[in-house]
Amino acid sequence: MIIPVFAALAFVYLLVPVAYTVAFSFNDAAKTNLVWRGFTLDNWQNPCGAPQVCEAFANSLQVGLVSTLVATALGTLMAIALVRFRFRGRALTNLLIFLPMSTPEVVLGAALLAQFLSVRLPLGFGTVVTAHVMFCISFVVVTVKARVSSLDPALEEAAADLYASPWQAFWRVTFPLLIPGIAAAALLAFSLSFDDFIVTNFTSGSYTTFPKFVYVSATRGIPPQANVISSFMFVLALVIVVLVQVLGYARSKRLRAR
Repeated sequence: MIIPVFAALAFVYLLVPVAYTVAFSFNDAAKTNLVWRGFTLDNWQNPCGAPQVCEAFANSLQVGLVSTLVATALGTLMAIALVRFRFRGRALTNLLIFLPMSTPEVVLGAALLAQFLSVRLPLGFGTVVTAHVMFCISFVVVTVKARVSSLDPALEEAAADLYASPWQAFWRVTFPLLIPGIAAAALLAFSLSFDDFIVTNFTSGSYTTFPKFVYVSATRGIPPQANVISSFMFVLALVIVVLVQVLGYARSKRLRAR
């Protein structure tokens, strides 16, 4: 009996910040958004009402999309190579893949900043994307590796027996089976890139992303428009998760019916 109680308390504890963000997106704030002043829909009708909030949000989307595309492409190729091929340094590569995941973000951000300054690379969009790709690749590789490892190599051998070239076997057999793992890795990479603050703060210079905007605005109260965007992203993520679960359940139900 006590376990469900603790589980419910933990669930409530996790949702309190989300509830606060959603509630204060409807706050009739003046100069600050620290005190509840009344209910209003104006913030949702004009989510770009606060200076730079939509610009920062657009920057985060741009960085997240570019970083996700690059990290997913490179990470998928690395995962396939590490699982399906034997080469010198394979064990060391498997070990090094986990370093960006285990390194504290402060250390990672400071090291990247030192590298960018040493080569006199101007801080901005390019340096942020480079940094995000570097730590997102590890998560992509680990996620896709699990999917590649679960595939039966006999499927590709059967395609070869049917006179398919290695390229045809990959695109028509292997790649379609990898899509769920690649999609999961891409979503994970995007979420990590979109909400990253520490590494971004070290490598962005004057370039402002949404987490950086929220951090700077926190001292005087995060604008309700920022809460609107945060609430929208939470609802969007929730809808995607529910949709994936529903589609998965419907697919499994069809398979059982056969």
